[in-house]
Amino acid sequence: MDLLLLKTLHLAGVFALFASLGATMLAGSKAKSASMLHGISLVLILLIGFAMLGKPTPMHWWKVKLGLWLFIGVAPVLAKRKLLAPWMVFALCLAAATAAAYLGLRKPF
Repeated sequence: MDLLLLKTLHLAGVFALFASLGATMLAGSKAKSASMLHGISLVLILLIGFAMLGKPTPMHWWKVKLGLWLFIGVAPVLAKRKLLAPWMVFALCLAAATAAAYLGLRKPF
C-alpha cells in the first residue's frame, strides 16, 4: 500500500481520536458514541502504524510509541473515575501525542 495513503489514514485516526477525547472529557460517561469512536480510532491507529512500520526493526522507538498509545487508550478512565481532572488528562494526552509524533518523525533511537 502507498505510504502516503497510510500516513493520511493514520492522521485521520489521530484526528478522530482527539475528537473523541474532547467529547469524552466534555460529556463524561454519557457519551457512548464518543467512547466507541475512541476505541475504533485506537485500533485504526495501531493497525495502520504497524502497516507503515513494515517489519519491527531492532530500534526501540516503536515500543515507546506503543506505550504512549496505551496511555492515550486508558486516559478516559482517568477522567471518568476522577483520578485526574479532565483538563489535565487532555493536556497529558496532547503531550503524549506530541512525543509520539516526534518519535515517528525523528526515530531517535
